[in-house]
Amino acid sequence: MITVRWLVTAGAAAVLAMGSLAATGPTPPPEPPPAQPPPSLDRADVDRAVGRLDGSVAELMKRTGVPGVSVAVVYRDKVVHLKGYGVREVGKSARIDADTVFQLASVSKPIASTVVSGAVGVDGWQKPVNPALPEFRLKDPWVTSHVTVADLFSHRSGLPDHAGDLLEDLGYDQEYILSHLRYEPLAPFRASYAYTNFGLTAAAESVAAEKGVPWAKLAEDTLYKPAGMNHTSSRFEDFVSNPDRAHGHVKEADGTWKALYVRDPDAQSPAGGVSSSARDMATWLRLQLANGSLDGRRIVAEDALDLTHHPEAVASPAHAPAARTGFYGLGWNVSYDDQGRLRLSHTGAFAQGAHTNVTMLPGERLGIVVLTNGAPAGVADTVALDFFDTAQEGKPSRDWLPLVNGLYEQEADAGVSPTDYAKAPAHARPAKADSAYTGTYTSAYYGRLTVAKGEDGGLVLRLGPETERQSYRLTHYDGDTFSFPTRGENAVGPTGVTFSPDGKTVRVEYLDQEGLGTFTRTAS
Repeated sequence: MITVRWLVTAGAAAVLAMGSLAATGPTPPPEPPPAQPPPSLDRADVDRAVGRLDGSVAELMKRTGVPGVSVAVVYRDKVVHLKGYGVREVGKSARIDADTVFQLASVSKPIASTVVSGAVGVDGWQKPVNPALPEFRLKDPWVTSHVTVADLFSHRSGLPDHAGDLLEDLGYDQEYILSHLRYEPLAPFRASYAYTNFGLTAAAESVAAEKGVPWAKLAEDTLYKPAGMNHTSSRFEDFVSNPDRAHGHVKEADGTWKALYVRDPDAQSPAGGVSSSARDMATWLRLQLANGSLDGRRIVAEDALDLTHHPEAVASPAHAPAARTGFYGLGWNVSYDDQGRLRLSHTGAFAQGAHTNVTMLPGERLGIVVLTNGAPAGVADTVALDFFDTAQEGKPSRDWLPLVNGLYEQEADAGVSPTDYAKAPAHARPAKADSAYTGTYTSAYYGRLTVAKGEDGGLVLRLGPETERQSYRLTHYDGDTFSFPTRGENAVGPTGVTFSPDGKTVRVEYLDQEGLGTFTRTAS
């Protein structure tokens, strides 16, 4: 009876509605929903958050020891905070200021997406990469011919996580790396997400190739010069030659910070090679929050820039009914807060000495960028999280530093070998004669590996195109297994080197994440 009564009621309603339409004509289509909920923050909220920044940054620098920080805040097209803290290099007096240039690491990605939008507009995002960049191929020929700029900027090509990064560590250049991604296994195309620097780099380079200019010049002509970002570059040489640059620092075992490395990210320039200052980044934030305009001038088409802010791939699926899904757009992490507001962010990190963060609430026209010259210790992300908590809730919702730093430590530990090579087994088997291991081995992916006798009589392993830079003394562990300490941006501590009993192959443990770490001995 309930069903019948509902049907009768629905039918009567339909008849009445038809009569109404006949009397008044077609109902106009409903108004589309607004792009953003109405703003809920005002200048007092922002001023409260800005007022906490000096103290927050000072406290976090004291807790972590990070040497230098620079912060910019933009609200309603005005730079409401712009300041440097600390020193460019430990042990020297030169201070960080608003024009000190930092390496941005992966905050380069949303900058690259801004450049692509400015260069090719909406339609250019959907162009296949391979015609403009024929050396770029993937394992599946069909995917190679169909993968677009948007696919690679949103990390949905099927390439494994951080594919190609280890080749960069070994000293291979961009051309070699992009042409060797074809050996990497592929997950389902457009149905999986894995963060890949060199996938995004390939997409950006294809846009530059189509325009007939190097990527660094395309970025300069499309964004940096028109926006007046005079201290921003996609060339490593510009960063290292700048007298007002922040030196990268790493934390030593004794807790001190030292400037030990200079990270050259040119091979992945679109994904991680930008250097910039807080002042220039404030200009870029203004452009982003003004939908591609700056001081009344159109720099990037609004529809193309807006496209970069849309969710394109599920980056972090929800694991509980009330949990929130995290998305990745075109060079941006995309999420939505409790009020349904779009939140865009990206973090950059070099283990050799950089940690950066950009976070925006476009609907509030509010954004912050935090640059630091230390390896990830949680500072850049915590400053941004504290800032938005204070603007929205009046104070930080929690102590973010242990949580954020713990995530970086967890990520760093993920690649560490489960074997403790510092402790040989109680009944370790002896190694064979050195001649059983010495020789040349090759891998289609990693190239050449050589094992030779060192000057001290031990065995030395050499990898990659720059064999003197990638030269490691082998320490015997057990039987045909040795170890050496890894180096570079993706170092994971000691790793194993295991020769097959017949001496025909050798497997390098940390290079074997995708099954590509076995080298075959060449004929002598």
